[in-house]
Amino acid sequence: MRELIERKEAARVTVTSGSGKAGPAGAGRESGVDQAVHAGRIRNVVLVGHSGSGKTTLAEALLSHTGAITRPGRVEDGTTVSDFDDVEIRQKRSVNLTLTPFAVDGVTVNLLDTPGYADFTGDLRAGLRAADCALFVAAATDGIDGVTRLLWDECAAVGMPRAVVITKIDHGRADFETVLAECQGAFGEGVLPLYLPVPSSAGAVGGLIGLLSETLYDYSSGARAIKAVTRATDTERMASARDSLIEGIITESEDETLMERYLSGETVPTSVLIEDLEKAVARGSFYPVLAVASPLGIGLAELLEIITQAFPSPLTHPLPAVSSAVSGSAVSGSALSGEDVDGLACDPNGPLLAEVVKTTSDPYVGRISLVRVFSGTLRPDAVLHVSGHGRVSRGHPDHDNDERVGALTSPLGKAQRPLSSCQAGSICAVAKLATAETGDTLSAREAPLLMEPWSMPEPLLPVAIVARSKADDDKLAASLARLVAEDPTMRLEMNAETHQLVLWCMGEAHADVLLDRLSSRYGVAVDTVSLRVPLRETVSCAARGLGRNVKQTGGHGEFGICHIEVEPLPSGTAGFEFVDKIVGGVVPRQFIPSVEKGVRAQLEAGVVAGYPMTGVRVTLFDGKAHPVDSSDMAFQKAGRAALRDAAEKASPMLLEPVDQVSILVPDEYVGAVMSDLSGRRGRVLGTSPVGVGRTQIRAEVPELEICRYSIDLRSVSHGTGSFTRGYLRHEPLPSHLAAKVAADSRPN
Repeated sequence: MRELIERKEAARVTVTSGSGKAGPAGAGRESGVDQAVHAGRIRNVVLVGHSGSGKTTLAEALLSHTGAITRPGRVEDGTTVSDFDDVEIRQKRSVNLTLTPFAVDGVTVNLLDTPGYADFTGDLRAGLRAADCALFVAAATDGIDGVTRLLWDECAAVGMPRAVVITKIDHGRADFETVLAECQGAFGEGVLPLYLPVPSSAGAVGGLIGLLSETLYDYSSGARAIKAVTRATDTERMASARDSLIEGIITESEDETLMERYLSGETVPTSVLIEDLEKAVARGSFYPVLAVASPLGIGLAELLEIITQAFPSPLTHPLPAVSSAVSGSAVSGSALSGEDVDGLACDPNGPLLAEVVKTTSDPYVGRISLVRVFSGTLRPDAVLHVSGHGRVSRGHPDHDNDERVGALTSPLGKAQRPLSSCQAGSICAVAKLATAETGDTLSAREAPLLMEPWSMPEPLLPVAIVARSKADDDKLAASLARLVAEDPTMRLEMNAETHQLVLWCMGEAHADVLLDRLSSRYGVAVDTVSLRVPLRETVSCAARGLGRNVKQTGGHGEFGICHIEVEPLPSGTAGFEFVDKIVGGVVPRQFIPSVEKGVRAQLEAGVVAGYPMTGVRVTLFDGKAHPVDSSDMAFQKAGRAALRDAAEKASPMLLEPVDQVSILVPDEYVGAVMSDLSGRRGRVLGTSPVGVGRTQIRAEVPELEICRYSIDLRSVSHGTGSFTRGYLRHEPLPSHLAAKVAADSRPN
């Protein structure tokens, strides 16, 4: 695309150098960071792709190529700019959303590197919210799998303009043509290459053929050299691919006469094709494919042309829905009116509107918020409004607070380079916003606003934890609160029935990262324990029981005798009913509530395996009292004993919770998933098609069988399945399983 740069060079007023310090003429600079970049000269780009596709290596290569860093690091060595977290260095993979900005040809590129593993989809969606366009990365060695298709769908769901980058074309197992065909089959006809890799005389990748310029970009000498395409095989490949590319561009052109001119044999000028290509990419209707060998620098210059020339700026990206606050509600704790706010735009002089897309906690610096500014200008020491709503179910209570902005910085790995301001369209880091969490809206104190939150996946893997020591227990609550503020895909629950502290995670990798951070970052050691499913107990028939509490100790003794009857409530009825049928005062009025209190206490403690008893009616029909030794406590103990006696005679049984489960999988995995559900004592209620090639399976599955289903479904569906679950009812646990649970609950 050499013509693309040449065509616009005359209209550009820039200072350009290979040092990566290119910027608009007259732009202020501080510590090598652009301070007042016009939004039209900003590109917010998110890297998307499955784990191992080469996103982080590509980011390193781009930083090195533009002079932002002196030399690229390696994932294997733990020396990359974006993977600087201790967990990432140990695990040798990205687990965080990371900003790596650089400048090229007068354009500031905010490159957002996202994790490719499914457990960290939350950071991917945060990156999609902060960016205006995406580079979809696929490896020439791995091809396209189900996870890759899901990631493409994530981008498509938010209407993100995309380009496809096929990396690792220098690898011995690379097959560019096959992966390109897989991309076209998976993503549609709008996926077409702009360049084709060509081998050198030694057989390795030596350069790229530009299809629009019909030029060979030769990298065999280590530097980019422009040559003519001379080999017959290369000419033949170029001609075929170029025809397809031109047809694809013309198909997406806004000029309806262009196709007629092309079909009639008229030569369409390259400048027209480039202009239409730019527009189609910016609209998100055409997805150019580029080839890159990051370690060799092949394809980086061509990729940067697409980023700077074809990708849209923040000026053209629509803002998320915004609502306003009640007049005069800038005071902390105020409620929002929910009235829609229109007319906001990417204007540095407009009302302040920004969003926290990522929160991290540093043991020395404190909380650091990665912020995308959509409107207005963010400045240090300004007092603004922090608003967070709509995430109560995940342990994030609604909050509205006024806070003073700390220092503004532009992060590059661990380095934080100071900024004097952050204008609309830019991304920066803000220090010490004490109450701001991921997803919160930042706005002017005088005119609070709230942005519609982005969709977050539901964490479905429960992990029960306990503090290892008393010292750890003292620090656990504060450390977990920090993790919750950082990660909206994590949910913290103190189960009221099982009394366990449960972390709801996206998967095993997510759980490992959270536990690692508790230990390494906050110095809190915890152990994972077996998850207790909230079973319940009930009775299956009516029976009578005697509670006798008669003790003589030399002084005042204890005397309380009661006769009760227990019976099951009508099918499907939960809870507890207490019926008083005492006549003649055999149990004095003041002690009847004592019997009920004792019965309730025993119901909570259970009879069979220590689980709460429910769905029973208890009738008190007889008893005895002593004028001196009877007391409230005496009849409480009698009530407990009576319930134990009656329940043991009433064929007690355990009830297990049953969830309603909805599973979405590609059609080819429906049989495997349904077979797996049968092995989990699940009942399939039905299936229905969803879109093209996907099926939704509705089933009822005991909760005991799906504690780790997020992991198992990923295995069965090769990472392509997803599911939701919700409590439906309790049902009797099969006798052989109930006997095992009861045996396990008995003290040794």
